Amino acid sequence: MIDWLRLAESLISSPWLYGVLIAVSFLDSFLPLIPSEPVVIVAGVYAATGQTDIVLVIAATTLGAFLGDMVPYTAGRLFGTRLLKRLPPGSKRRAAHDWFARELDARGGFILVTTRFIPVGRYLATLSTGLVGFPLRKYVLFVAFATASWSTYTALTGYLGGVLFQENTLLAIAVGVGLALVVTGFIEVVRRARHRRNTAAPDPVID
Repeated sequence: MIDWLRLAESLISSPWLYGVLIAVSFLDSFLPLIPSEPVVIVAGVYAATGQTDIVLVIAATTLGAFLGDMVPYTAGRLFGTRLLKRLPPGSKRRAAHDWFARELDARGGFILVTTRFIPVGRYLATLSTGLVGFPLRKYVLFVAFATASWSTYTALTGYLGGVLFQENTLLAIAVGVGLALVVTGFIEVVRRARHRRNTAAPDPVID
């Protein structure tokens, strides 16, 4: 098992760090046990001292995350047709499939952007998006925005910690991780509240 955090710290002053950022953010898009956020935060912390370039940190992380999000989507598209054949019309599973497809059609951008900040949620969302046949062009657009937003936010939380606590790297990393957890938790609360409101809303009556 690769210790990604230790590997990143050992390469802080090396151009290979950006390759590590690409790799870890790529793998984390479909392997939830890969710890991309702490690695990106550490790179952001050291950017505050000039040992890394914050723009390159964000760019490398965005690239890796974007390419990684294409993996579960592609897998979903490959197996989606086969799955649909096993969901007979009128069944509960087919109803759930059709409901999620309608949700994505109506608010796909919101779902893909918010779940990008939730480690397991982003994998489930991107895979499900492929399974229901969400249009590739729209998916690429939303995922590009989602990964850029996530990468910028994650790197800058580390950078902020580094600016505030330049004399204490461990504290700076802890602050960066703490900020990331708070924002992630807030996003999940908002997402769940919106989901409950949409579920509770009655269907419009058509005369």
